[in-house]
Amino acid sequence: MGMMETGSAPQPAQQAALRIRRTADAERSRGSPEALRRMRNADALRARNAELAGQLRAAALQGDDAYIAELLSQLLRLQGLPKGQRVSLQLTALLSLVHSLRSLALTDEPTGLYNRRGFMQIGARLLDVAARDVRAAHLIYFDVNHLERTDDTVGRTAGDVMIRQMGNFMRDLYPSYGVYEVLGRLGGDEFAALTTCPEYASHGAIMLRAGRRPTHSGDLAAPSLSAGVAHFNPRRPVSVDELLESAKQAMHEHTRVTGIASSELPPHPV
Repeated sequence: MGMMETGSAPQPAQQAALRIRRTADAERSRGSPEALRRMRNADALRARNAELAGQLRAAALQGDDAYIAELLSQLLRLQGLPKGQRVSLQLTALLSLVHSLRSLALTDEPTGLYNRRGFMQIGARLLDVAARDVRAAHLIYFDVNHLERTDDTVGRTAGDVMIRQMGNFMRDLYPSYGVYEVLGRLGGDEFAALTTCPEYASHGAIMLRAGRRPTHSGDLAAPSLSAGVAHFNPRRPVSVDELLESAKQAMHEHTRVTGIASSELPPHPV
């Protein structure tokens, strides 16, 4: 299906960086002292550019505005290359920063899964492609039972461990995440998975795989889960928000500890 794969076509900044390397390689092959000097200078600038890009990412994550301003000033003052090559290096560093910040904005830090914003954005893309390819999809909504009680009785640290444990469980349960599946922590004790694989969305398959969940170092006892499933019909598409609400309703109507509730909308043949 290839619906979620990225990076197949070079970005403009990557193409420009490739041209710079090819120019340097050509000059290296000529072997003149001036060409070698320019080549060494270009290599040094690329190394410094990469260093600045890494420092910018770190400063942005730390929220250090003064250091960000200083680094941006250094980046804009890069000299020693033709204007086109210099601009392409600066663009590469800035794009790297933007991509890092975007990833941070869409990621749930404790689990490494998408946060609600990320799940809804990437999930909407998956459903768009599923509708285009006339392929069914399935949204599974999970609720970790008694998380608040765990925080109150055992301590917040134990609750945090349970949340990270649930993130590991989601990745074990849906091994194709990132390509054909979208996983997210929607907030608190709410998790969701969106998949195009019907074998990962049936009552029996999920319960069987949940019972076989691997044990990771530092795990508490396996958390008790409630879940609901909603099915996406590509011939009658709905939004990811509607699909999520359908899965929630299914769980609330039929929930039971460590049980699973199936949406009242059965999968449709395609």
